[in-house]
This record gives sequence, structure tokens and C-alpha cells, in this order.
Amino acid sequence: MAKRSNRFWFKLHGWFSLPVWIIFCFVCLTGTISVISHELTWLTNPDARATNPQNLTEKPMSELVDIVQQAHPTANITTVMSFESYLVNAVIFSDSDVPFAIAYVNQYTGQIQAINLGMTFTNFMRSLHGWLLFPWHSNYSVGYYIVCFMAIVMLGALVSGLVIYKKFWRAFTQPKLRINQGKKTLLADLHRLAGVWSMWFLMLMSITGLWYLAQAIMWHNHIEIEEHPPLVEVSQLITTTNGAPIRPYTLANALHLAEQTFADFKSTYIMLPEHNRDTYKVYGQGDHIFYDQYAYGVTVNPWSGNIESERSPAAMTTLQTLSHIANPLHYGTIGGLWTKVIWFVFGVFLTGMSITGFLMWGSRTVKAARTELDDSLTMHNSPLVEQEGN
Repeated sequence: MAKRSNRFWFKLHGWFSLPVWIIFCFVCLTGTISVISHELTWLTNPDARATNPQNLTEKPMSELVDIVQQAHPTANITTVMSFESYLVNAVIFSDSDVPFAIAYVNQYTGQIQAINLGMTFTNFMRSLHGWLLFPWHSNYSVGYYIVCFMAIVMLGALVSGLVIYKKFWRAFTQPKLRINQGKKTLLADLHRLAGVWSMWFLMLMSITGLWYLAQAIMWHNHIEIEEHPPLVEVSQLITTTNGAPIRPYTLANALHLAEQTFADFKSTYIMLPEHNRDTYKVYGQGDHIFYDQYAYGVTVNPWSGNIESERSPAAMTTLQTLSHIANPLHYGTIGGLWTKVIWFVFGVFLTGMSITGFLMWGSRTVKAARTELDDSLTMHNSPLVEQEGN
């Protein structure tokens, strides 16, 4: 009975891993690269490096917007983003002859180091990992669902693998890696060791992946996690003598309000008003390391200077909290570069496990096919078969 039960779990483990092996391995590989995509950008693209040889203080985002506006007077600047301290800020704009552009602005020197007219490496890898570059239809993508489904596959492989691997905890104190007993034994040992030592990582990726799946279902069914900022009342618009509205409050004012509202606030994502009734949206990070870089924020009325809405961990609902802690846990940004390195290493382990698992399955499948063929030939050439034939 125990042998039959173990065979069931072994087959279940294989079915959780093998039918979608290529997709699973691809998602693991692209996710591993995505974890260090900013660092790879810094290594390969000198224009993206925020060099600061004179130890200058960081300029506010409002000043960076003014620098880009002066260089491109007819540009419509929509968004400003900041990343790690060693990467430049991104000022996103459109112009009469440019539908989409990203200005790489050094936040220390104020120099525009490059204008990117296409997709960045980080955005490409995150898109490839997140939804396999499948198109988005309004509020859902088939690719996003496929990637999120891998969380169920991963969780199933983890549970069935632990059931198969009896007394798996011994791998922590007595790791076994037999390198002189053939390829099959070595692959099996590598697969088991990587699986046991990566249990926490597999569980974390499964849980965050399941949240992304739940989030996709909510998006698809128009269930809003974050409330939309209110629009400015028409009566609040201030017009000049020639009838053109002019906002009396600038982005610098909005940034000042955000810094006054939250202690240790650092702006990371800003959206400028798209129309006269829109607001300044200033988001950033604060003193909670487990929340993402958009967990704090304010929307500021550009006509009255009032804060229309606020965002902070203390005021979040359960769904909002899950939304803002999922990415740091999934991509390992909670502790900066050091946790990114840890997530990258275990991402390599996870990718390797999918490969070794496939190689083990392939070896067993070929062996089983040969055995079945040999048995068939043996029965065909046996005396009993010859007598029946006569």
C-alpha cells in the first residue's frame, strides 16, 4: 500500500512539472533575470548610470522636469520615475514628432544623458516574465493568466516532492551529492538538494504568484483595489483674462506637501495632470521596507493646493496591503542589492531544478521505452509464440 501511494505521489509530482516544463522553465529564467535587470542595465548601458563624482545632493523631481521641458519646449511630460541611487531618473514625455520617449536625467548633475525612444531592458524582461508579451485586452491578458497558473504548478510540485522525498530535513544537516555514481544519481541528488534548500523560496513564489492570479481575476471583473483619485471641480479652475486656465500650484508644491505629510518620504513615481481637472499624483517609499516604492503618496489639487487623497500602509485595506507587499517579496527588493543577489541565486536554483527534473524524466522515459520494446521482442521470439503461430 505504501509503495502504491508513493508511486501515486511520484506520478503527481511529474505531472505538476512536466506538461508545462518549457513554460515553467522560461518563467523561472526570465524572473531570475528580471531580479537583477537594473544591475544588468547599469553594467551594459553607461547612459543609465547616475555618476556623481562630486558628491552632489539629489535634485528634486520638479527640477528634472524643468530641465527636460527647457530642452524640449513642446514636449508633454507625463511621468517621472526614480530607481536605485546608481541609476538615472526617467522622465517620460511625448512630442510632436515623438509619440513616446524617456529622458535619462542624472539626478545629481541634472544632465540629460540619453533619450530612449523604445522599450527599456527592464520593462522588456518584466513584461516577458509577467505576461509573456501577450497582448492586453482592456483589463486582462491570456499570458498573465498563464504565468500566474505556474504558481499552482509550483505549489503542487513542492508538496508532492516533499511527500516523495522521505525525511527531507536530513538534506539540511547531511547533504548528499554523489558525483561518482553516474549521471542519473548526480541529477537526482542535485534536484533533491536544490528543492529542499529552496523550500522557502518556492513557497514565497507560490504565494505571491497566487496573489497575482487573484489580482488578475479582480482586474478582469472590474474589481478596483485602489480608489481612483477624485477629479477637480470645474468651479475650481482659475482662468486668466484670455480664458486659458493656469495652474497656480506647481509640481514643486505637490512634492513639498508629500514630504510634509510623510516622514522619510522619497518620491519614486510622479504623474503630472493629463487635463485641467486632473491632479498631481506623487508616490514614493517611506520607512516600511516590506512595502513597494509606491506605498506612500498624495494627490494634490493644482488649483487649490489641497491634498485630495492620501496613501499609506497604515490606512490600507487588506487587498491594498497585499498589492503593495507582493512585488518586493517576489522580486527581492526588500533589502536592496543584497536581497536581490539572494533572490537571483535561488532563482538559478529553481531554473536548474526544472531542467534537472526534465532530464531525469527523459532518462526514465527512454529507459522505460527500451524495456517495453525489449519485452515485446522477447515475447515475439519466444517458443510459445512460435508454437501458437504453428
